[in-house]
Amino acid sequence: MSDAPISLTSEPDGYADWLADLKGRIGAAQQRATLSVNRELVLLYWQIGRDILARQAAQGWGARVIDRLARDLRTAFPEMKGFSPRNLKYMRAFAEAWPEQAMVQEVLAQLPWYHQLALLDKLPGPETRRWYAAQAIEHGWSRNVLVMHIESRLLERSGNAVTNFDQRLPTPHSDLARESLKDPYRFDFLGLTEQAQERDIEQALVRHVTEFLLELGAGFAYVGRQVLLEVGDEDFFLDLLFYHLKLRCYVVIELKAGKFKPEHLGQLGFYLTAVDRQVKDEHDNPSIGLLLCKSKNKVVAEYALGDKSQPMGIAEYKLVESLPAELQTSLPSIEQIERELAGTAGAEE
Repeated sequence: MSDAPISLTSEPDGYADWLADLKGRIGAAQQRATLSVNRELVLLYWQIGRDILARQAAQGWGARVIDRLARDLRTAFPEMKGFSPRNLKYMRAFAEAWPEQAMVQEVLAQLPWYHQLALLDKLPGPETRRWYAAQAIEHGWSRNVLVMHIESRLLERSGNAVTNFDQRLPTPHSDLARESLKDPYRFDFLGLTEQAQERDIEQALVRHVTEFLLELGAGFAYVGRQVLLEVGDEDFFLDLLFYHLKLRCYVVIELKAGKFKPEHLGQLGFYLTAVDRQVKDEHDNPSIGLLLCKSKNKVVAEYALGDKSQPMGIAEYKLVESLPAELQTSLPSIEQIERELAGTAGAEE
């Protein structure tokens, strides 16, 4: 083996691959360490909250004990953030909301503490909290994305579109397809008024395609806008074309600025046939159509889908949507909690 020094300006054979492998392993180790620290922190906070609940119940301690506990813990651990009275109250609320330790250890510990605050702050009960927690874990949502989906009522909208998937797609493909569509879709991020026309909406959706994909949900990949298809020497243009990675099929989206009419499905069905014959690969599943309209009569939509042989869904879109009053809270905002945990609030230090 040669003892000649390695030049810092020249790269030995295989060095780049080795460095890339090392970077990947170091990054994975850092991620595991971060997850481990977060897990221990969430479990610690739950245990502290459980102890506060138990002692207040058994010994009749009042709310003042939390102020004293906060002072004593910060004196004992001055380098640690998070022991303010407000955050201790959240620990108590956290333990009260999730009395089963197994749920905290196996599921919730996968989410950072700020996610826990969002679930506590903005949702009323355990079932909805479980659903949003599971979705956040599955899709890797940030805290901000989690809050956005809660405020937009994702749970209530998911799987709510009028479709014929049960009759036109095999199970469980039909279940996944149905859950992949919402009703209504929220396009308030476009900044358009209710008077916007189809082309305006379409152009704005492409300009804001990242937000559009987020609203469509996990699995959608953008293919194109005004996609040209030539049929019988005539040109036809699809409003929007997507591919769904989990369903393994193309999704044709047509926009209508007015109320749904049964004849709209005839045009959508024609586009689906063209995509299946000209674009779809032999390994892809049959394409799905989604008609987005400003409003619809649900009974009319169900009747219109009744005799259609292709899988289609009909949903409304909303250009302007305000936060529902019942989701507003008088509790401190998550931003306030963040500032406090980061030590920037200052008032209680």
